Amino acid sequence: MRIHTWLIVVLTAGFLFAKPAHAQLLTDLKKNLEDYRQNNLQEKLYVHTDKSFYLAGEILWFKIYAVNAGNNQPLDMSKVAYVDIIDNNHNTVVQAKIGLKNAMGNGSIYIPVSVNNGNYKLRVYTSWMKNFSPDFYFEKAITIINTLKTPLAVKDTSLGYDVQLFPEGGNLVKNIPSKIAFKVTGRDGRGVNFNGAIINERNDTLVKFNPLKFGMGSFMFTPGANNNYRAVISIAGTKPIIKPLPTVNDEGYVMQVTPGNGSYNIVVKSSPANQSSTVYLLVHTRGVTKIAESKPLENGSAGFIINKAGLDDGVTSITVFNSSKQPVCERLIFKYPTKKLLVTAATDQPQYSTRKKVSVNLYAKDQDQKQVSGNLSVAIYKVDSLQTADENDILSYLWLSSDLKGNIESPGYYLKSNDAATAEALDNLLLTQGWRRFNWSDILTAQNLHQEFLPEFNGPIITGKLKSNSTNVNQFGIVGYLSIPGKNVQLYTAKSDYAGRFLFNTKPFYGPNEVVTQTDFTSVDTTYRIEVESPFSDKYSTTVLPPVSIKKEMQAILQTQSIGMQVQNLYSADKANRFFEPIIDSGAFYGPPDKSFLLDEFVRFPTMEEVLKEYVTWVLTSKSRGKYQITMYNEDNYVKEGPLVLIDGIPIFDIDKTYTIDPLKVKRIDVIHNRYFYGPAVAEGILSFSTYKGDVGGFEIDPKAVIIDYEGLSLRREFYSPVYETQQQVNSRLPDFRSLLYWAPNVTTHIQDNDNLTFYTSDQQGKYIGIIEGITADGNAGAQYFNFEVKK
Repeated sequence: MRIHTWLIVVLTAGFLFAKPAHAQLLTDLKKNLEDYRQNNLQEKLYVHTDKSFYLAGEILWFKIYAVNAGNNQPLDMSKVAYVDIIDNNHNTVVQAKIGLKNAMGNGSIYIPVSVNNGNYKLRVYTSWMKNFSPDFYFEKAITIINTLKTPLAVKDTSLGYDVQLFPEGGNLVKNIPSKIAFKVTGRDGRGVNFNGAIINERNDTLVKFNPLKFGMGSFMFTPGANNNYRAVISIAGTKPIIKPLPTVNDEGYVMQVTPGNGSYNIVVKSSPANQSSTVYLLVHTRGVTKIAESKPLENGSAGFIINKAGLDDGVTSITVFNSSKQPVCERLIFKYPTKKLLVTAATDQPQYSTRKKVSVNLYAKDQDQKQVSGNLSVAIYKVDSLQTADENDILSYLWLSSDLKGNIESPGYYLKSNDAATAEALDNLLLTQGWRRFNWSDILTAQNLHQEFLPEFNGPIITGKLKSNSTNVNQFGIVGYLSIPGKNVQLYTAKSDYAGRFLFNTKPFYGPNEVVTQTDFTSVDTTYRIEVESPFSDKYSTTVLPPVSIKKEMQAILQTQSIGMQVQNLYSADKANRFFEPIIDSGAFYGPPDKSFLLDEFVRFPTMEEVLKEYVTWVLTSKSRGKYQITMYNEDNYVKEGPLVLIDGIPIFDIDKTYTIDPLKVKRIDVIHNRYFYGPAVAEGILSFSTYKGDVGGFEIDPKAVIIDYEGLSLRREFYSPVYETQQQVNSRLPDFRSLLYWAPNVTTHIQDNDNLTFYTSDQQGKYIGIIEGITADGNAGAQYFNFEVKK
């Protein structure tokens, strides 16, 4: 009796302790995920381009939308976006810095006539995004053709197929039925039709399969032990392609997910060695845990049911863990977005003649059919065999393709309908693409990513590295100075970290500039120099672009477009190079000076020493042991010797050189007569010289300073579109070969009234498409297309 009682107590205690252990493991998993999400905020960018096919010499127009990757709502954090156009070898064609405001920005890029023919990546990212994988950067494939480079290569895309096989959940385990998804694409990255079969070592056909959509599909298969399985892919006109199946494991776990009416049924099966263990299910949408459950395996199987209503919109990840907290299976599912921006747009006519006015009626509603305010971008261009309708839009990118790995063919297709065929095609996509936002090894080890790059909250952060000709020099705590010489006094200071790195937080500045960096060589090693680093990312995604393909029948259209582009550039070059004047803070960093001296109001002296002695109060100039000294004083007493002397924002540390400034080139002298703290720098007052042209007036900058050309934020170009309101304008003999009729990056819809867009057709006949994309303040995204035709 005592033995039985003792056994009951032990078994009961074991049960009581086992249950909390299971609950604790789930709690730990949820906490790991939440901590990672909170500590690693991620931005997501979407870029709407005017089109995707360009000729060298054309202008690429774009609009940038910035959102929080966790909820797809506008995120007004970064104030700068970086734009690259690169080829497959990571060679850069052109780069630009775009200012962001209220989570949006827009710009343009002139495609140089030196570029080679090919497909290129347009990629866009922020400084903060450089802390994460380059797979998270926005990327879009664009085609650039340079008709000035002959001959134009015509590539054969009929060969070079890629065959991929993906077991559901990630594993094949012997004697356990599994769903296997497949994807077969050509060199152009597009799916192909084929006949497929699975064969064994004896060449017996076990399963036959065909793609459903875009070269993708799935089939059920039960692998046996000690067998080498192969997939045979037969494509018309080519030799069969043989692809081995993924390795069949003796031990492991398999997951099967079946969509039901309002729920998902999940079954986890295991090999005999794991049949008495417990499995843990974690379901999260973009890092937010939605479901966390555990179940013991019974006869090697455990079942879960997920209610779709409990999931957030978009891509959701299902991960299965074993008792050792190791992820053993993972699978993606998708919930169609319920909140959308429903854009309605239509032209007043289906057909127009050349040089006629087109009116587009436009409004936006939410899912409840209430008219809402949204910020939109609009592109209207000619479509033909070279330029087709863009297959990407903001809705499909934010909710689907941005959270998946690799290239996705026609992502907009999956969100146009949620019927059974589309849902099945979408499920095949999720089986073959894979989740890309999180790395479980980082999450489970509570590892916070090292944030090397800071978010640019106010303007560009210019980074520099301390260099020296000396060995074993101190790199920490050195004060650096960065100047952007010009009519506005722009000086920034920073202190080096232990790696000798500087971060200069600048205000927005635009266009080509010179940047001057230096240290105060009078107080530190005279060989110190600060080398400015490039802000552009040197990391690249693994996406490979297919070779460009221009068929012979497209050559005539290409020639026509090339002539039209050259004519436009010839007759409208001045109109295409008009830029908006940026709004900048023109005040000096020190604010209003204590005293300002406009030298035109005084009799001019030939030397700066005379100017300082005769006119500039609060400044005492003297000489000791052959060296000049400048001392500031105010109403109370003298300030210590050693003011910060500037010319057009550039520090002059050798006071003797101050007296070499040509006073006839100086327009104004500002004086701050008290001690001034500016970041890590401290100065006993400020004496600032501003020249008429902001070009230092021939003053020789110290040779120890580093001077480089540095591009600021890109100026916003005005989009030129001619007007044909009068008959005289219609009869103008100036040719109008525009294929891009309209581009507007900032169109705001209104709650009360419909909006109306107007533009004029060109001399180019053909079919045209309008693409409208945008987002609301609360993150509802949407896109719409409309068509019309131009005939003579």
